[in-house]
Amino acid sequence: MRHSGRAADQLRAVTLETSVNRYAEGSCLITAGNTKVLVTATIEENVPPWLRNKGKGWVTAEYGMLPRATHTRGRREAAAGKQSGRTQEIQRLIGRSLRAVVDLAALGERQITLDCDVIQADGGTRTASITGAWVALRLATNGLLASGALKTDPILGQVAAISCGVHDNVAVLDLDYEEDSAAEADSNFVLTDAGDIVEIQATGEKRGFSRAEFESLFALADKGIGELFAMQRAAIS
Repeated sequence: MRHSGRAADQLRAVTLETSVNRYAEGSCLITAGNTKVLVTATIEENVPPWLRNKGKGWVTAEYGMLPRATHTRGRREAAAGKQSGRTQEIQRLIGRSLRAVVDLAALGERQITLDCDVIQADGGTRTASITGAWVALRLATNGLLASGALKTDPILGQVAAISCGVHDNVAVLDLDYEEDSAAEADSNFVLTDAGDIVEIQATGEKRGFSRAEFESLFALADKGIGELFAMQRAAIS
């Protein structure tokens, strides 16, 4: 039995609250158990210099944890003068995941930035950021379509992410911090609603894991992300 009482294939309680920031073109507060991430989408009518005059847009992400997102106060990275390697890796993952379901040519020469700010962390902050960022992105592009700024929908499909791991020799879905910190193996899956794999990050923490265990993790991720897709659709309806 998991310490939370959840079944092995059960997500934490997930909510996707939209339009929580009146100024952003799209916003979503995603809660997954005790993990909370605020995602805001900002549209800019320009692109990075290397994309100018190429007829394409860009989707990118920034990620950060607020000082008391964890049990102790973490120093703001701005105060340190640089981002950690972890932060850079996560925001690149979020950006890649979103671009996998965006037609950048249809977006035109504009950039959409997804700011993912972790308010409270209890495992799965990167996967929650991806799932919430798609909702914020969808709302932002809906605004462009409604205003006539876009004639063609640049969103090709949905993308969401979830963690899985082997804990006490059992494959389980959606790890919280207590499980993640003690897992024999853990993984993050990013999938699209078309069934495509965007990214899989899988690591043996305390031991190697078998192909059969990996396939069990994949099956759990597929089930959990399917549930997240339904939640995303409900959030934007």
